[in-house]
Amino acid sequence: MENKVEEIRKLLGLNQEDLAKALKVSRQTISSIETGKYNPSLELAFAISDYFKKSIEEVFVYEGRRKNEKK
Repeated sequence: MENKVEEIRKLLGLNQEDLAKALKVSRQTISSIETGKYNPSLELAFAISDYFKKSIEEVFVYEGRRKNEKK
């Protein structure tokens, strides 16, 4: 699953540590999500989207959907 967490975080002027504290996760978790090494739980994905005041679809891109759209 692709995501725009890093892009949105930087637009808001946040560093990984600040976002992690706001979401009550580690900075390493944020880093892993941003690099695509870790897919967050559904609960964390919604928490991130809510924090950014965006829909989950604006933050996370399900790759299966993208593959189906190309057909």
